[in-house]
Amino acid sequence: MDTTHTDLRSPQRQLIEWQMEHADLDALIDQATLLPLSLDELRLRRLKKRRLALRDQIAKLQQLLDPKEPA
Repeated sequence: MDTTHTDLRSPQRQLIEWQMEHADLDALIDQATLLPLSLDELRLRRLKKRRLALRDQIAKLQQLLDPKEPA
């Protein structure tokens, strides 16, 4: 049985990919704020919006993978 294909599509793998993309966006946005001429304002807003959307996706997936038990 080939588990490689299944593993590449696993929620844990998706979570790691989104976390990496979020970290990349963080670094890019930080650089852009230090060098204001490197990105135009529209592109910077789009990057921030994508980063926020990723943060929400990450939080939802983390909740599905590790639901908190009621107290």
